[in-house]
Order: sequence, then structure tokens, then C-alpha cells
Amino acid sequence: MSGTSPKLARKLDSKRLVVASHNPGKVVEISALLAPFHMDVISAAALGLAEPEETGTSFVENAELKARAAAMAANLPSLADDSGLAVAALDGAPGIYSARWAGPSKDFTVAMQRVEHGLAGQDDRSAQFICALSLCWPDGHCETFEGRINGTLVWPPRGVQGFGYDPVFLAAGSAETFGEMDPDAKHAISHRADAFRQLIATCFSQP
Repeated sequence: MSGTSPKLARKLDSKRLVVASHNPGKVVEISALLAPFHMDVISAAALGLAEPEETGTSFVENAELKARAAAMAANLPSLADDSGLAVAALDGAPGIYSARWAGPSKDFTVAMQRVEHGLAGQDDRSAQFICALSLCWPDGHCETFEGRINGTLVWPPRGVQGFGYDPVFLAAGSAETFGEMDPDAKHAISHRADAFRQLIATCFSQP
């Protein structure tokens, strides 16, 4: 667990929750993870909330920034994700700029090609997916957790499941990329699932 969580973490007692994202893939994935808790989940996009500028220098800072902005605007608890791909041979890039590598049209085909171009001639194709999840309340209090999964990058992209860089990421020990993997199988092992398990253990009452 990382971020600003105190030893006595705050528990979530609301059944209504804003997912502070305008990325449909993330909203679907987070909603699926929350399904056992029978939450009334609504996205920031559905509420017409503006996307705040991501000025943080880490996944944790950006997750807290987005969650806090949505919670205060909607006057509801808000859960934000900031996640991305960190490639060892690219000194951790694209990292917090993972979405921006896809350009204004959010074309991850372009982003994956950019990563592959950067790996030309490199022997090390190891990478991590990193996810920070921040749960914030309208008073600005946040509980933040970070999850990771190690893997390697493949080329060409494989599979049409998931979103973002999923088609080129092969998790350690897996024969399928995240793009090929059944969504439930991905949810069980992903960086987001790792952070989510920490969040649930700390802030949720078990269903």
C-alpha cells in the first residue's frame, strides 16, 4: 500500500460511487471488480465532469488528483485509476505518459508502435503494468494503493480483449497476452486487481 493512507484507514459506507474516468475500458473493468459489492457505480463522463489536468509526477499523485476532483465536484466518494506501462529498456517510459503516447485521438495502435520502435535492437523486453487506485471523499480525504504485474512485450500485438497496451503485454507465466486473455482471467492477476485487493481489504466491508 502506498500514498497517504493513515494507519486507521477510512471505510467506505456509501453505496454510490463515482468512477473518475472518461476511459470506457477502465470504467467497465472497475465496475466488474466492484460488482460483488452491489455498488451504484457512475462514471465521471456520465456526470459530465471535466477531466482534470494530470499534473502529478507519479501514478499515485495523478490518481489522487483525479479522484479528489471528481469527489468534490459530485459530492460523492470517487475512485480513480492512474495506470500505465513501464518498459525497462525505455527507462520506465511511457509510464505516467502512457495515455498521452496514444495522441489526442487515443489511438493505442500508434502508442504500441512507438514502444516497439523504441525497443528496436534491444534485448531486454521486460515491462511492468502499474496501477494506482485512489478512493477519495468529498472532504478531500484519500486512501491510495498501488499494484504491479511483471511481464514482457511481444510483437505484433495479439488479441482484441482489454484496452490500451494489453495486446502487447504478456504477463509472467502466461501464454496469452492481456489482449487474448478472458477478462475474468485478467481481472484475477492484473495490476489493477492487485491494487483493488488492497483497496477492498482496507476500505470495504466484505459482501
